[in-house]
Amino acid sequence: MPDLSPPQDAAEAALFAECWDAVLSYADLCTSGAGTAHQLADEAFTLGMRELRAAQGAVRGRATRLPVIPRLLTAVRDTVTGWESAGQGHKLDPDLRLWLNSEAAARYTGPPLGRPVALRGLRDMPEADATLLWLAEVEALPLPTVARRLGLDPLTTAAELDQVRVLFHDRCHRAHRDTPLDAECRSYARLLDAVTRSPGAETPEDLSRHLATCVPCAEAAACLRLHGGGIPAALAGGVIGWGALAYLERRRRAAEVRLGVSTASGPGVRTDDEAARGRVLRGSLLAAAGLLSAVALGVSLMPFGTPDDTDVSARDDQKPIAAPDTPHPDPTPAPSRSAAPATTRTLPVPAPPKPSPTRKPPPPVPRPTPTPSQTPTPSTPTTCQVDYHLDDQWSDGFQATVRVTTDAPLSGWQLAWTFPDGQHIGQTWDATPHQDGAQVTTDAKSYNREIAAHGTIAFGFIGTWAGGNREPRAFSLNGNPCANG
Repeated sequence: MPDLSPPQDAAEAALFAECWDAVLSYADLCTSGAGTAHQLADEAFTLGMRELRAAQGAVRGRATRLPVIPRLLTAVRDTVTGWESAGQGHKLDPDLRLWLNSEAAARYTGPPLGRPVALRGLRDMPEADATLLWLAEVEALPLPTVARRLGLDPLTTAAELDQVRVLFHDRCHRAHRDTPLDAECRSYARLLDAVTRSPGAETPEDLSRHLATCVPCAEAAACLRLHGGGIPAALAGGVIGWGALAYLERRRRAAEVRLGVSTASGPGVRTDDEAARGRVLRGSLLAAAGLLSAVALGVSLMPFGTPDDTDVSARDDQKPIAAPDTPHPDPTPAPSRSAAPATTRTLPVPAPPKPSPTRKPPPPVPRPTPTPSQTPTPSTPTTCQVDYHLDDQWSDGFQATVRVTTDAPLSGWQLAWTFPDGQHIGQTWDATPHQDGAQVTTDAKSYNREIAAHGTIAFGFIGTWAGGNREPRAFSLNGNPCANG
């Protein structure tokens, strides 16, 4: 067991209560079991707290450090890197091990000007502003909770958050401008900044083509665009890298669970922050699942079982993460238990009709033999669920995220769909795209080929459109049709 350093004062105890569930949530994504997750979280939290103590005496000039939670999540990544180097990689998620030995992971420890734009922009902000942005955008905490935690006026927190978003845009713009870029990327820097500042600005066609093929500029566009909801993914991806989308989903669902518990408890009960202090994420989610199960008690007693979505919070702590907003089939309705028993009545049984002696039953009519085109074909069962989300859209381009939940384990996958309006897919991350007319196929990368049963595939892309941008249709996973979310 690691040599843990306990909180030294009340301030550190409060940090532990506020940040432990975030650290454990990411540690659980990085490992293959609950016990190993706790060990990783313990070591990472100890490392992070040691670094925080060492930085307490530093002079507070222009901010050069991350907020507390991002620093602790970075400590998780540093700890898993140490595990891999020390021969303890078998404790880690296999996909994470592949990522740790890839060029993508090297960006976070390489030359400072080559690191993700979002990471550099966040570090360049005053720590209080960076903390407000992280808690609201990544941890998905309600603004009243953020205001209470940071000691802000709840009436002005929303306005302050808008100002902080603008500041993040400016810092990311400066970071992108300082990045060593080739001549073509640098020629688009000013235009990219101008387009992303206004939601009504039209994106020139040449810039759209450039964003569809250039990873650094597409990453910068996600950070610079103030309108479109791409900041959470940009922040999480820039700070922690591997597992960013899954971490975002866990934090969003954990925040929803806390909000649901607070609402259901009624007045006079502790707030969500106070109730969560000193508990780990698993305990809080299971407690919330118990409350939700109590509400659905009548359904749970039915012989056909409870719908899957009544215990979604209990499954949130398991790996891998299911896609958000995934509908589940309704159970077969059970007969009502409250219906009054029917009164027994004796009904007269009519006598059977007497056959006529002079009439013979008509001969049976021969059935026509069905032709091959008429022969019914059994339908293929749906084994996957697709959630297609349009993250952002401009005059002739768009950014989208695709999440697929599969019922069966996969050792390789290919997702196919059809664009209804002639859209074209461009720059793609976490998948390899191919397009033939309206038909698109995306193949797994080497690090995300293995998907467990009920696991989630997640990737994103930038595309172009003209005249229309309706959602794709006819999704199929390895040839099997998928239901749309």
